[in-house]
Amino acid sequence: MIATKNGPVAGLMPLTAEMQTGGARPGWLGYVAVDDVDAAAKTFADGGGTILRQPWDTPGVGRMAFIVDPQGAPLYIINATPPAGNPDMESLSFSYDKPRVGHCAWNELATSDPEAALHFYGQRFGWVKDGEMDMGPMGKYEFLRYGRNPAGSLYGMIGAVMPKMPQMPVSIWTYYFRVPDIDTAAAAIAANGGSVVLEPIEIPGGDFSMVGVDPQGAAFALVGNRSK
Repeated sequence: MIATKNGPVAGLMPLTAEMQTGGARPGWLGYVAVDDVDAAAKTFADGGGTILRQPWDTPGVGRMAFIVDPQGAPLYIINATPPAGNPDMESLSFSYDKPRVGHCAWNELATSDPEAALHFYGQRFGWVKDGEMDMGPMGKYEFLRYGRNPAGSLYGMIGAVMPKMPQMPVSIWTYYFRVPDIDTAAAAIAANGGSVVLEPIEIPGGDFSMVGVDPQGAAFALVGNRSK
């Protein structure tokens, strides 16, 4: 398990020989919380997705399933078991309410069919489009929010959907983790056996983002300020 002072953020596990034979490669996978894992997995399959691993229980963690959307992007769904003595604990793996260094700050889907993906996830998770940014030849960058609260106002932004670039072999979710300094992070990637795929670029709001690949080949993205 990987954690910051604010709580758990992510986890690491080995790829077994069997998993690799089945096509698994190093990568980051996200979890979406649902009330009913079995029902949610069925809606994925009914809508053209695939259940890669049927729902199962892990003691002390919760019930989960490993699924793929109709365009081929994988993710987990989970109904988590809260820690003993803290039944109302809220996950901050995705820091939805304010910036937290070391936590996921943005969820980005690059997909072969953005329109179909927006409809698919909206039907299952209640996510709604809220604005877009024209990226020219790259298409539209369409922002996602998690629906509306009981008062009728929109919840915070959770990420975006964009067209998959031709050089990308599959549709995929990319998770952006917040760092205290984007240039220091870029230097650390190169110094520790990784590679920078997309150098830091300024994004709306004043932050900078970048994309890298770790020494094992897993792609990841970072977002943060520039101190110089």
